[in-house]
Amino acid sequence: MLTAAALAERFGLALRGDGATAIDSVATLAGAGPGQLSFLSNPRYRSQLAESAAGIVVVREDDAEGLDRTLLVARDPYVAFAKIAALFDPPPAANPGVHPSAVVDASAEVDPAAEIGPLAFVGARSRIGAGAIVGPGCVIGEDCVVGVGSRLVARVSLVRRVRLGERVLVHPGAVLGADGFGLAMDAGRWIKVPQQGGVVVGDDCEIGANTTIDRGAIEDTVLGEDVRLDNQIQIAHNVRIGAHTAMAGCVAVAGSTTIGRYCLIGGAAGIVGHISICDRVTITAMALVTASIDEPGEYSSGTPLMDNRSWRRSAARFRQLDALARQVQALAKEKT
Repeated sequence: MLTAAALAERFGLALRGDGATAIDSVATLAGAGPGQLSFLSNPRYRSQLAESAAGIVVVREDDAEGLDRTLLVARDPYVAFAKIAALFDPPPAANPGVHPSAVVDASAEVDPAAEIGPLAFVGARSRIGAGAIVGPGCVIGEDCVVGVGSRLVARVSLVRRVRLGERVLVHPGAVLGADGFGLAMDAGRWIKVPQQGGVVVGDDCEIGANTTIDRGAIEDTVLGEDVRLDNQIQIAHNVRIGAHTAMAGCVAVAGSTTIGRYCLIGGAAGIVGHISICDRVTITAMALVTASIDEPGEYSSGTPLMDNRSWRRSAARFRQLDALARQVQALAKEKT
């Protein structure tokens, strides 16, 4: 159990109400009970606050006025909630050792404080750092590095020349270091271009389930510090992603594209290859980026959802736009 007073002191929050109020878990405003903590960040949920049974609620200063209950006041309640919730969901500590069913190449280096789980494989010349966890069924190929305190949850594949920094979290099914999609056409047939680079992942990154990051053709594919990738994302060869950038599910980034720092990429967005995106750009969901972006800001593309009948009518008119534009130009010339 954690008291409101202890949480306020630990996270530098202002306390309102009974500091002895204790909680043992977290929950939503609507679902919380007396022994739980919740938060109010989105104003749309403020109506739930009066009826919430939560023992402690994290709020902004503006939302704390007139409330007769135990509160923790934060500049950003969502950030404060995330830090408090982490106390009830600590990451697993490594259970040092190599499981009997695992296979470790004789030339590989496994720190004595690392954990190699059941049916895992560690290939030639690869290194596993102290406190790292290689979960069940993971495959670590040749010349890979798993940094100190990193965790591969289960069935993660580091194919070849993948270097993970410290405290990297990789979720099940992710594949890092597979061949990039490099092809050359010769006399009507494709020739495969060897992918001789690797993948470099900075400290404190998180890579979602079934996400794929291809190794570079010559140079490395690179993720900077604290990059966060959701599930089922495709990062092609030679892509470079700046520190603290986050991408939602099903984003696809084509080869040799550079994305800056502190960018936010919405779900299912597509980014073509050989372009650059500057720092602090937000791309909304389902957008298609076909040219470089040189100015920070929010960018969107596509058409809004509408009923099918309206969409079909609009789609028919799309085909007429070129002819209509020519008619407008011709009329403008006649007037001049």
